[in-house]
Amino acid sequence: MQTFLGMILGALLLVCGVYIYDSMQTSSVANGEVAIANRTIVNWDVAKADWDLLRDRAHKDWVRISSK
Repeated sequence: MQTFLGMILGALLLVCGVYIYDSMQTSSVANGEVAIANRTIVNWDVAKADWDLLRDRAHKDWVRISSK
């Protein structure tokens, strides 16, 4: 159980660390070609859209399974 909890905590720390790093980077949209060297690691808009799709699908599947 401790190993499983450690894996979850490690994944959360990794995501939080990447988010903080990306939030400090220069936006390539705001500064044009100069900002190419400071691109973010994750495209957070795409990640949010994928997370929303996953959450909605899990919710629909849960409703379908629990209604049986």
